[in-house]
Amino acid sequence: MDARTPDFSAARTAMQRYVDQEIIPGASWAVLRGREVVDQQCVGFADREASTALRPDHIFRAFSNTKLFVTCAIMLLVEEGRIGLHDAVEKFLPQLGHRKVLKQGATSLADVEPAKSSITIRQLLTHTSGLSYGIFDPGTVLFKGYNEARVLNPLTPLSDMIDKLADLPLSYHPGEAWEYSVATDVLGRVVEVVSGQPLDAFFKARIFDPLGMTDTGFYVPEPQRGRLVALYNGADVLDPMKPGLTRADHLPYPEAYWRPLPRLSGGGGLVSTLPDMLALVRALLPGSDALLKPETLRLMMTNQLPEGQTIRFANLGPIPGKGFGLGGAVTFAPTPFDPPNSTGEFQWGGLAGTHWWICPEANTAGVLMAQRYMGFWNPFFFEFKRLAYQAVRA
Repeated sequence: MDARTPDFSAARTAMQRYVDQEIIPGASWAVLRGREVVDQQCVGFADREASTALRPDHIFRAFSNTKLFVTCAIMLLVEEGRIGLHDAVEKFLPQLGHRKVLKQGATSLADVEPAKSSITIRQLLTHTSGLSYGIFDPGTVLFKGYNEARVLNPLTPLSDMIDKLADLPLSYHPGEAWEYSVATDVLGRVVEVVSGQPLDAFFKARIFDPLGMTDTGFYVPEPQRGRLVALYNGADVLDPMKPGLTRADHLPYPEAYWRPLPRLSGGGGLVSTLPDMLALVRALLPGSDALLKPETLRLMMTNQLPEGQTIRFANLGPIPGKGFGLGGAVTFAPTPFDPPNSTGEFQWGGLAGTHWWICPEANTAGVLMAQRYMGFWNPFFFEFKRLAYQAVRA
């Protein structure tokens, strides 16, 4: 094969193996070398029970891929001078000023002390604000508090979420740690307040329409429902390689993404397709039609965490070699799971297996999409990416 035409047969074989072993129902992907699409394929099923083959126009629940859209929206407003990264959040959302923080070892929500500083926009973008999520750390004081307050209630607007958060303490002082959180939903509300538009209208005017994204939104219109990929649960959440998939279209709540709901979740509310996600990733690569300025893109892809700190999840612990930029993880030291030439990679993904990455040093970027709870940083993703990097480099 011509060295200028990467060979993705190994990547396809690997993804077919995951389908055959019932680890994932199917996968769609596109890989870029520079700004050129050098591979775009689908394997497996959009619906296993109906034996519907996965196609490029199928619609996926993006879950936390949504966060990249909110980050771009915030950075568009930063470029216009309407938001500053060092601005305190109470400048836009007064309810979130004068925060209280849980004391070390707190046993109740009342065991608090005043925050040493305000939450900044930069801290919201980097998940260092002190906010939590209420889904990853069962048994903790904040998990109970977030769930009793129904912080993630899809039946209320973003403004209601802000009011709920106003009554809850932070898990740590702003800037002192990293914790994945509802911060991006808060930023979605900031976009609404600053722009004077609902989040879906801002997305459409400033991102979807300019990039030709015709199938991305907060729900699937009724005529297009047949294109929504079925969602599946893995056999064992603690063993990502245990074979077996169970239909789970009711997650995260019945009829999710089938109709408009009040909550426009900037943290996980969008549906999208492979071509639409590819359009956004391409727009974040340098070029005359880039969505943001080169210096903005460089800043987003630069690790913002202090030296020695990595991202961490309650159920996984610290993730070696991974810092965080504005809106996504940044690899500063590849692990054996990562492509060896992935230093500087900027990437993130969604709970059900949608992923994107951009690596300026390796001159590659891509999108890989599946619909399997939990599909975030599942072994299929790491294997695919290593093989994709190899193919692009060959």
